[in-house]
Amino acid sequence: MTMLSVKFARTLQRGRAEPAPPPTRAGLLLTLLRKRAAAHNVGAEDLEAMLRDQIRWSLPMRRGPDAESKTDAPDALVD
Repeated sequence: MTMLSVKFARTLQRGRAEPAPPPTRAGLLLTLLRKRAAAHNVGAEDLEAMLRDQIRWSLPMRRGPDAESKTDAPDALVD
């Protein structure tokens, strides 16, 4: 699938009625994962890579040693 195909699909999507947004983060991730799987099945590498980036962006991330806040840790010392 080429980028032209992706642009064409997006243009068609804009012309359709807007579906209701997923009610939860889990629903959004489920939708993105299904779309990524479909893109993988048809060999749309560009679209699959774009969806992978969206999936990574939508996941809750905690980085580094200070990622766990005091409210998250039950045994944390409060100053």
